Amino acid sequence: MSSEVPDDLKYTKSHEWVHLKDKVARIGITDHAQSELTDIVFAELPEIGKKVKKGDELCVVESVKSVSEIYAPVSGTIIKVNEKLDDAPETINESPYEDGWLVELEVEDDAEISTLIEASEYKGLI
Repeated sequence: MSSEVPDDLKYTKSHEWVHLKDKVARIGITDHAQSELTDIVFAELPEIGKKVKKGDELCVVESVKSVSEIYAPVSGTIIKVNEKLDDAPETINESPYEDGWLVELEVEDDAEISTLIEASEYKGLI
């Protein structure tokens, strides 16, 4: 089964996606990642205002079979978390790119955006 990989997003090799609008990056995990995790039962999201560096642990997603760290694809400050996930973590499985996003952060360094990969390259990885 092939995973959905929207062309308008940027990706990481560790299966996070980034939607960039101005200096705000909305971040989630890819369709491939959620299907590998199976049923997600909990998402431990960071506090608003927390600063993260690219590659730092951003949050933790727990599924029935494992606990996975999700890493920050870029450095910045958390400005919003998806509070819907507190009550409905399975939203990540059902809608990884729309309703199941994890956090929004204000991007610190625009140069880091260029280190993310395009959809075509990500498709080649999975």
